[in-house]
Amino acid sequence: MNLTEIKELDKKHFMNTFGERTPVAFEKGEGMYLYTEDGEKYLDMFAGIAVNVLGYNHKEFTAALTEQVGKLLHTSSLYYIESQAKLAKKLTELSCADKVYFANSGAEANEAAIKLAKIYFYKKGVEKYEVISLKSSFHGRTLATVAATGQEKYQKPYYPLIPGFKQVEINNIEALKDAITDKTCAILLEPVQGESGVHPVDDAYIKEVRRICDEKEIILIFDEIQTGIGRCGKMFCYETLGVEPDVFTLAKALGNGVPIGAVCAKDFVAKGFEPGDHGGTFGGNPLATRAGLAVLEAMEKESLCENAEKMGEYIESEINSNLKDKVKEIRRKGLMIGIELPEGAQEVRKKLFEKKILVGAVGNTLRVLPPLVIGKEEADIFIKALAEVL
Repeated sequence: MNLTEIKELDKKHFMNTFGERTPVAFEKGEGMYLYTEDGEKYLDMFAGIAVNVLGYNHKEFTAALTEQVGKLLHTSSLYYIESQAKLAKKLTELSCADKVYFANSGAEANEAAIKLAKIYFYKKGVEKYEVISLKSSFHGRTLATVAATGQEKYQKPYYPLIPGFKQVEINNIEALKDAITDKTCAILLEPVQGESGVHPVDDAYIKEVRRICDEKEIILIFDEIQTGIGRCGKMFCYETLGVEPDVFTLAKALGNGVPIGAVCAKDFVAKGFEPGDHGGTFGGNPLATRAGLAVLEAMEKESLCENAEKMGEYIESEINSNLKDKVKEIRRKGLMIGIELPEGAQEVRKKLFEKKILVGAVGNTLRVLPPLVIGKEEADIFIKALAEVL
């Protein structure tokens, strides 16, 4: 089918939740590039919204999934699953977590983390159920994660929201202290707010948040849906901050395009979940967890965490050297980059698309989230095109 036919079919049969999409449909990918049916080639600097960390048609990843598809896709967690057990083991070896639960998406993982914090105190006989998150945050589109998301545009259609959620300004420790009550069970935050334009938490702020949680027996949850699996220069972003969460969530990059989410928790809070307290039909199935294992194997073998930091630093340095007068601010953690412009970020995004380069934009900030396999050649193509557009 050509693009016009696809658009007509989409308009007729698909619920219009995405509005007017970028006018392109891709047929295949290779490395850092996506290709349309008629052979047009696009440099992907957005990675399917921070998902495709290995780029496209990664040899070992493709082989692992092809083998798994030929053997077994799904059995349910009523039975033991080898790749599920192996992936849980690998994640605990790499992180501060002791136990892992697998879901199908980031929103599901965050939903489960919120439930875990609540049930932990419920089973202790302590009446603590409030969750504090940050303004401008994004945690998902389920009813609970919408209530946790600190953006009214996502919440307003679903009023009244689930009670017990409140939001405070990022990096404002006094606002956080004022919001805490004896009913606060968890503080949920992104180490770097991605969807609102790449805004990191301050090191001093997060250390004080950790101290407060320890003092007041509050569960600290990091939403690492976008920051996790190498995006910020370490396997998990919390490693760059000098603090450990009690619970953290993963999705996006963990499956490199195969839907998977994970809740990773320290043992004391993980014990809150007992048989029957939570579950799901598809979570952690053989295909998804084999994908997760293949991603982690490639991340380590190809030193992609290190490459994320090296290439992120290179892109930032080149933009500062060549485009400083055109750019208001660069905010960066690894290859999670926000390029704030004086104005017109959406127009710049469209002009880059015309040059066959894919980026995201929110407000006046370009969101740059390339696959972690990016090299200087692709980075230079992007920087040259950005300079021409600006």
